Amino acid sequence: MIKPLVNLLGLNAQELGQLVQDLGWPRYRTHQILQWLYQHRVPAIEGMTNVSKADRERLQQVATVYRDEQISRRIAKDGTEKFLWRLVDDLAVETVLIPEERRRTLCLSSQVGCTLDCGFCLTAQMGIKRNLRAPEIVGQVLNVQAQLPEGDHITSMVFMGMGEPLMNFDAVAEAIQRLTNLEWGLGFSPRRITVSTAGWIPRFPDVRRLGVNLAISLNGTTNAQRDYLMPAVNGRYNLDALIQACRTYLEDSERPLTFEYVLIAGVNDSVEDANRLASLLRGLRCKINMIPFNEFPGNPFRRPRPEDIDVFQQTVRRRGLDVFLRKSRGDDVLGACGQLGRSASEVLEGMPTRSKQSLPMYAES
Repeated sequence: MIKPLVNLLGLNAQELGQLVQDLGWPRYRTHQILQWLYQHRVPAIEGMTNVSKADRERLQQVATVYRDEQISRRIAKDGTEKFLWRLVDDLAVETVLIPEERRRTLCLSSQVGCTLDCGFCLTAQMGIKRNLRAPEIVGQVLNVQAQLPEGDHITSMVFMGMGEPLMNFDAVAEAIQRLTNLEWGLGFSPRRITVSTAGWIPRFPDVRRLGVNLAISLNGTTNAQRDYLMPAVNGRYNLDALIQACRTYLEDSERPLTFEYVLIAGVNDSVEDANRLASLLRGLRCKINMIPFNEFPGNPFRRPRPEDIDVFQQTVRRRGLDVFLRKSRGDDVLGACGQLGRSASEVLEGMPTRSKQSLPMYAES
């Protein structure tokens, strides 16, 4: 049986260094290859032109450069783009690119499905299939950037796609290392990267050490509300524990926190909720992003009326907090917040599976 080629993007810097050593090459070759993969973003080993032809041919005998296959690219009326990628095991994930003036924000997925069961999120209905590997996360960035017009580039990234990033922290952290490394990586500023969590507080200190921004998906002002909307995470870490963890986080962080609050009609959008939210977050260095619920088929929740959204925002603002209304983007292609997942499972139904021998191997395979 023919052994599958190793995917160079699947190796971290240490693993690639070991491969270079096994091939009997000098150590500087590791740095060269990493630069070709991430800074020059070559799609094939043949493009690594400062590596000799003989060495490229030798490397091609054992390795390849593989990025996940694009299945679809849908563009919403507002210009938001939703990409669907087919993974090596015939699962799929979605990535969303949000354009706004000169900014390009990429919304990244970290899991196939999600470990948690938030009732307002379409991804949660999938359950969890598996965690994404670091190269599958970085590959979303490489693939989207390759399709942007010349001179256009991704300006910020948010881990707000499919999955709970802090329950796949090791892969997310490795992906962020590759995205931010200045010597051979993509060179993104950590300040341009935001990791969003439903409240998996054991990993808060680890996020702080990464130097990226942390966003908390709050969505309720009482434990009863969060038990109803987010039972899995609130059952482990209730509202009191979450707020205390946020205070501790801010003691050693220069960055303010972002709280995301999905507004659902008749559930958490009252004036009383707004006042409780202001009281709950008093004294925390933070801003609040209000996200009116993005409806999707089969879900009983509804989006609040515009006038109710406005009253909620003004109530919180009068209490002295920075509160912003996030516009829904890409909802006509199920690309808005909380709408990812259904396309990923539906599109691949009926598609033939691929032979494992025809696909590259990851380091842990």
